Amino acid sequence: MKLGIVGLPNVGKSTLFNSLTQAGAESANYPFCTIDPNVGMVSVPDERVDRLTEMYKSVKRTPAVIEFVDIAGLVKGASKGEGLGNQFLAHIREVDAIIHVVRCFEDSNVVHVEDSVDPIRDIETIDIELALADMEMVSRRLGKVSKTAKTDKSYQREAELLEKIEKELEKGNKATDAIRNMGLSKEDLELVASFNLLTAKPVLYAANVSEDGIVPGNPFVQAVEKHAEKEGSQAFAVCAKIEEEIGELDEAEKAAFLEDLGIAESGLRRLVKASYKLLGLISFLTAGPKESRAWTIVNGTKAPGAAGKIHSDFERGFIRAEIVAYDDLMRLGSYQLAKERGLVRSEGKDYVMKDGDVTLFRFNV
Repeated sequence: MKLGIVGLPNVGKSTLFNSLTQAGAESANYPFCTIDPNVGMVSVPDERVDRLTEMYKSVKRTPAVIEFVDIAGLVKGASKGEGLGNQFLAHIREVDAIIHVVRCFEDSNVVHVEDSVDPIRDIETIDIELALADMEMVSRRLGKVSKTAKTDKSYQREAELLEKIEKELEKGNKATDAIRNMGLSKEDLELVASFNLLTAKPVLYAANVSEDGIVPGNPFVQAVEKHAEKEGSQAFAVCAKIEEEIGELDEAEKAAFLEDLGIAESGLRRLVKASYKLLGLISFLTAGPKESRAWTIVNGTKAPGAAGKIHSDFERGFIRAEIVAYDDLMRLGSYQLAKERGLVRSEGKDYVMKDGDVTLFRFNV
């Protein structure tokens, strides 16, 4: 999973990136501090992997990972190259989903490119630039595909789809709205996905607040939450500065720090949960003396497809999957006891994987 962190300059993107990845991206109080995208790999917090590692006395523990990309601040005119905009927009096309950081704090010491704090205006600024970039890309691609379709009919459907999306974008709709309204087949959806439209990417809003602003009823945060709900997205409040402090603590210190602040869990945990939900992802687990590991798959994936995440040979030569639910395994304390109680199931090619399935694949190639 690859998530791009975007927003206007000086909204706290790099600070949040640093706190999540502890990668040390430069963070400063002026626009375009981030020139190239910073990339950091983050382990997905999952106590299930820890407990399986302990149960099986595994030599290796491998959690699922998320790749975060901190993309330089966008400004008005980014779609036309303003503020190195075109270069940055190209980076966003490569991610699976967008984490849109929105400034929800007042601070006279941190400049704002618009000289005032207005979360909805800032969101609209980014949305407009992404939509304009999509319009330009669709128009350019449509011009090429339309010419090719005159002599090669296999490009005709692509031209038709591009025309419909272009009309929706011209109306001011996002590509997500256009795609939703077009009633596309699975094949059409796969073709549209290849366009890599910016406004078709799922968005999660991170309302960045001050240290004393992470309280219920913050009007800036409420405005962002209302906006997210209206477009079918998600939003949550986070204090990038606090998260940066949390990132420097060990696990015991983190728990005590969060308790003192009255926060149930860190921003990273909330972001991971929201991202998995946003992208429709789940994790299945494998465990043994050599390694205990979490594997990320799309919800609805069947057993052979999940096996293919481990190795293509597993999918090609799939025979069956031996599965026990994580909760059952933990309750009984051993795989052998779960098997004796009839809780280890043998599942075939049509089985749809569930979150927390502890799985052993049988295959033959």
